[in-house]
Amino acid sequence: MLNHQPKGEFLTHFTLYGTSACHLCEIAKQMLQLQQKSQQRAGTALDFDQVDISESDTLFERYGVLIPVLQHPDGRELNWPFSRSQLERFLAS
Repeated sequence: MLNHQPKGEFLTHFTLYGTSACHLCEIAKQMLQLQQKSQQRAGTALDFDQVDISESDTLFERYGVLIPVLQHPDGRELNWPFSRSQLERFLAS
């Protein structure tokens, strides 16, 4: 979903599925944070929520061996492993 921001920026909201004990999830989070900074400088913004799949049997069943997984607002998903360039393309699409 796109939300109009007060400064004329558009915010795209993503969901990062993982667990607190997942080191790959931490790497994915750091990649997203770097991309956030880059996009802010370009006048666009992205935001993401982290969802701990261990708190839901349904999510754990769905994503248990795939995490980290980044979900686009339109429902598409980017599964690990992904590079920074793959992440950038996914975020821009």
